[in-house]
Amino acid sequence: MTPRKSGKAARNLPSVERVQSELERAESIDDFFGREGIFAKLFARTIEEMLEGELSTHLGYEKYAAQGRNSGNSRNGKRASQLQTSAGDQTIEVPRDRNGEFQSELLATRRSNELEEKITALYARGTSTRDIGETLADIYGVEVSAATISTITDKIWPLVEEWQSRPLQPLYTMLYLDALHIKLRRNGKIENVAVYIALAVDTEGQKDVLGQWVGEGGEGANFWLNVLTDLESRGVEDILIACVDGLNGFSEAIESVFPQTLVQRCVIHQIRHSLRYVTWADRKEFVADLKTIYQAPTREVGETNLLKVAEKWSRKYPAAIRSWENNWTELSTFFDYPREIRRLIYTTNTVEGYNRQLRKVTKNKALFPTPKSVRKLLYLVHQNIARKWTMPIANWAKIRNQLAIRFEGRFPL
Repeated sequence: MTPRKSGKAARNLPSVERVQSELERAESIDDFFGREGIFAKLFARTIEEMLEGELSTHLGYEKYAAQGRNSGNSRNGKRASQLQTSAGDQTIEVPRDRNGEFQSELLATRRSNELEEKITALYARGTSTRDIGETLADIYGVEVSAATISTITDKIWPLVEEWQSRPLQPLYTMLYLDALHIKLRRNGKIENVAVYIALAVDTEGQKDVLGQWVGEGGEGANFWLNVLTDLESRGVEDILIACVDGLNGFSEAIESVFPQTLVQRCVIHQIRHSLRYVTWADRKEFVADLKTIYQAPTREVGETNLLKVAEKWSRKYPAAIRSWENNWTELSTFFDYPREIRRLIYTTNTVEGYNRQLRKVTKNKALFPTPKSVRKLLYLVHQNIARKWTMPIANWAKIRNQLAIRFEGRFPL
């Protein structure tokens, strides 16, 4: 048998007769789930019954009870109010008391939670506190100060810290390291600051951002060493391949923490670096020649084509050619792998694509007041981005087999 509900709980629910009456009138699916449908009406009626129960508790007697005549306060009709639900706005009747003292905790909680959710959502889109306040005033007719907005968004701070310090997996197949830059007010000055991003691919082919670190200034290999050390302290034992840009000291920092990790220097960054030394008139031809190097079928063919390009251009652009020759070992790592893995590691496009989505929001912020404000915003943006990462990388079953063979003993079968 179904246990009987208490008298108070029963008052808060529509009667069986009312439910049956509404169901009998249904003729289409919209009659059930539409804005004017059965469930929307029943929900509104349930809220009204709960409000009546709240008022009875406030007054100290039930509706129509005799003791209410001399209580000093009594019911005083109802007022219409709009209630937002998943099925749309519903008009409900809110009971009033004669002394004007009754304030529904139920409606206050719903409105408070709703406003907090709206504030957090607007903040996650990079909306300024001023614009958030104006938006809430337009929609809800309430004024919310910048301090209040900051207090509300600070509620996510424990989640930010928990996410940033969470334990990590012992092995990641690929690690992409890159930074984006923001303006931050620090010690009374406005600084260009790097935010360091580590995006990894785990053994199941799922992407995962391992952390976001606000640096002390421009991007540097020393701070990247701190990032890698943090990853190790959180449980990372091995990384198969690390994909990085051309920052000096990057490889040494990786080797000092994860000595077995192979480093692939981003080919696209290398091309951009080379073109700094090439005039506009020669760039198109120069880039076409570079393609013969990194699009070669094998490392040997790539080296042969590099010699040809050097013979053609080294006298005119020695610095551009020298950078390819000096970094060839790390530029050519991807040649050791099949096409499916090459396309994943020869550039840092994976993390740069992620950073582009972060910049869509940070560009709305001309200046961040504190490192904490940077981390709060980037965490919220990350949550929105990562929500779409539901599938592993394309062809992961094939890639996984290739990695298991190439890294026998390090990649678990």
